[in-house]
Amino acid sequence: MSINFPLLLVIAVAVCGFLALLDLVVFAPRRRAAIANYEGQTGEPDQSTLDALNKEPVLIEYGKSFFPVLAIVLVLRSFLIEPFQIPSGSMIPTLEVGDFILVNKFAYGIRLPVVDTKIIEVSDPQRGDVMVFRYPSDPNINYIKRVIGLPGDVVRYSSDKRLSINGELVPEKLIGEEPGSLGSAKLYQEKLGEVEHLIRKEMARYRIEPNREWRVPAGHYFMMGDNRDNSNDSRYWHDAAIPAEFAGMVPDRNIVGKAFAVWMSWPDPKFSNLPHFSRVGLIH
Repeated sequence: MSINFPLLLVIAVAVCGFLALLDLVVFAPRRRAAIANYEGQTGEPDQSTLDALNKEPVLIEYGKSFFPVLAIVLVLRSFLIEPFQIPSGSMIPTLEVGDFILVNKFAYGIRLPVVDTKIIEVSDPQRGDVMVFRYPSDPNINYIKRVIGLPGDVVRYSSDKRLSINGELVPEKLIGEEPGSLGSAKLYQEKLGEVEHLIRKEMARYRIEPNREWRVPAGHYFMMGDNRDNSNDSRYWHDAAIPAEFAGMVPDRNIVGKAFAVWMSWPDPKFSNLPHFSRVGLIH
């Protein structure tokens, strides 16, 4: 079962805020009145009695304690920076399984938490950006891929695994080889717009139908993983509930933010395998 953490966080902040307000308006005045009444009836007030009269109810105490912390977390997570962990190898070699990344939540506009309504325009995703978004077929699941096609683009991926955008081949240069699941995998340096990054291809895997082509609708984006033959992305998404012209596309309303840095890696979280910081750096 998927857990809607942003919704739970908003509810927690609202409940704790309500308890803090309830104390300010109702319980705190009652405590002050009780103390004043006690002090008026005795010449020498007992400190333990004063402490007992001034004691906050347990629920109120916890609510007031957690409210500022949860409120700060909500603001940071909703509008500034949110951490994620990479669960799969679809972005290898750019991102490895177990990488902990930071995502800029305001790069593509300020959005309200939970409802994800954009209230302030900032900028639009650019070709080559590494972007976190909510999976179109199940918005409770977050995906991370690279932006390939912008609104209005025509994206083509051929049987020899060459990517074209608007009729022009995307430049790529062979860098080397490494072991793959079915023989060797080849590493290429690809250039998307102004972004140069590495991609990985396993030539023996997943032969694509010749000249597959997609036209990106307005307000949508075409996404692919850097591990081109081990990525569930816009090339393969099909949902009967989504019109054919939008199949595989990520709508603007599903955008979470721009991934910009790796701050820790922990591929196998066990006590015998500690996290490391050898991969710390900016994401390209």
